[in-house]
Amino acid sequence: MSKFRLKLTGLFVLLIGFSVLAAGLLMGNSYQKNHQAALRDHMIRELHVLNAAAPWPVMDNEANQSEYLQTQAKRFKEIAGMRVTYIRLDGKVMGDSDHDPATMDNHLGRTEVQEALDSGTGSSIRHSDTLQQNMLYVAITVNGDKGSDKQGIIRLAMSLGDVERSLNNMWLALIFGLFLLFAIAAIISYRVALSVTRPLERMTSAAKRMANMDYAIRVPEGGRDEVGELARALNAMAGSLQEQLSEIRQNGTRLQSVLDNMTSGVVMIAHDGRITLYNRQAELLLGSTLRERVGRSYTEIRQHFELVGLIREGLENPVPLHEELTVYYPEERLLEINIVPMRLSGDEEPGLLLVVQDVTAIRRLERMRSEFVANVSHELKTPVAAVKGFAETLLSGAMNDPETARSFLTIIQDESERLNRLIGDILELSKIESRRSPLQFSPIDLPMFLARMTELLSAEAAKKEIVLDVQTEEGLFLEADEDRLGQILMNLMQNGINYTPEGGKVKVRAEIFTTNDGEEEEMVRITVSDTGIGIPKKDIPRIFERFYRVDKARSRSSGGTGLGLSIVKHLAELHHGTIRVESTVGVGSQFILELPLLQP
Repeated sequence: MSKFRLKLTGLFVLLIGFSVLAAGLLMGNSYQKNHQAALRDHMIRELHVLNAAAPWPVMDNEANQSEYLQTQAKRFKEIAGMRVTYIRLDGKVMGDSDHDPATMDNHLGRTEVQEALDSGTGSSIRHSDTLQQNMLYVAITVNGDKGSDKQGIIRLAMSLGDVERSLNNMWLALIFGLFLLFAIAAIISYRVALSVTRPLERMTSAAKRMANMDYAIRVPEGGRDEVGELARALNAMAGSLQEQLSEIRQNGTRLQSVLDNMTSGVVMIAHDGRITLYNRQAELLLGSTLRERVGRSYTEIRQHFELVGLIREGLENPVPLHEELTVYYPEERLLEINIVPMRLSGDEEPGLLLVVQDVTAIRRLERMRSEFVANVSHELKTPVAAVKGFAETLLSGAMNDPETARSFLTIIQDESERLNRLIGDILELSKIESRRSPLQFSPIDLPMFLARMTELLSAEAAKKEIVLDVQTEEGLFLEADEDRLGQILMNLMQNGINYTPEGGKVKVRAEIFTTNDGEEEEMVRITVSDTGIGIPKKDIPRIFERFYRVDKARSRSSGGTGLGLSIVKHLAELHHGTIRVESTVGVGSQFILELPLLQP
């Protein structure tokens, strides 16, 4: 039950209760006064009857007069049942039905006696200490039995106990009736208050739910009165707000979806420096989460000092800014930062919109392209310069010396072959990277395949007295592109032969193993190890880069192009495998190729 309904019901009950209580008090008081007045009149009549029946005696002897009046008082007490007292004009008691007159006080000071002396009749109500109850006293002045002037006062006294008991009963009945009326009034008032407050409560509850953005609530519209009109207006407002909120939520969902799926980080900062928007890509690029950033100051981005400085500059001088920054948290990246002043509302100072783009890969590709062009130019320039130089020498007269001419022509032929290999490797790498030549997978008998590779390279190994050792399980089959797998192993084994001193050893080992990453996929591991010069630790991370050489002079003398391991890495990835290298300078190197037994 609402407080308003309780107040309204209580107000109705109080009004009715006060009205009934006031009426009861007036009625009880009136009843008491009327009853006492009727009793007083009755007692006055009784006194006149008493005086008529036994007039005041006129006697010279006071004792005889007192005895007579005492006798009359007791006689009339037996008849009327009321206390009778005869009082002389000076207040002395001459006779009393209940007490000995000689023991009684002078009654001249009694109220009823004074009133009787003044006006002929008098009355009063006072408490009797003797009887311990309220008494009504009525007195009249009387003449003697011979019609002489006033001789004395006759007084009747009557207990008001019966009257008070009757009044008490009346008050009890009045109180009970009042409580009953209160209960009936409370029920009726509650029903009336309910009919008034229930629609208002429903509308108040609906308004509170609307304030909490619950616009699906509706209230019963009721009749055609003002409350019904208010309910209909409230329902219409709720329907309109619900449609608008649905449209706003759809737009917000679309915007959030766009922001979350953008490849750029978006950060919005209010004019006071608080971050108001922080999308998912911003979390990835700048670290921290949406919960950690939104609502807080940009100065709390302590991991990116330069970015904080840019934001501060943009807030102090609201002009578009464009910078590229290197950040190291959560990982090292090169970020392109675009800062644009933006007003969030018409009367606010401009805030900032930050668009953050990861350009690490783009810049790395640009650098790799520049390096590739430079390396290709350099690699092409060397054999071309050699061919050109020796050709010019021959043309200038060296052809006349057959031995010199043969030597120069041999060099020109070697450099041409080297140039041809370089161009071939560049074209091959381009095809592999662009995936213009898809792989053709088929089952390969690995022991037989490795034996054929060994046979092809045995003559080259024999020149340096290098032992080729192949170890593999019998019956081991692998699903792969036979030509590309041959290209991988031929490259690795040739590198082992080229970088192993005379009398060394190149070992090839193939085995099956199971991954422990939860999927338990069967893989084939092919390890090509040698006892060569090894690779310094600092060069290992870059060994698979294009044109990267550990020993440039030795690589050129061996006829290498610097693209072999890069081709190997790309072919391994096309086979859904991996390749890595482990090496110790002066001890040797081993290249570990891991390929799935069955292609996915």
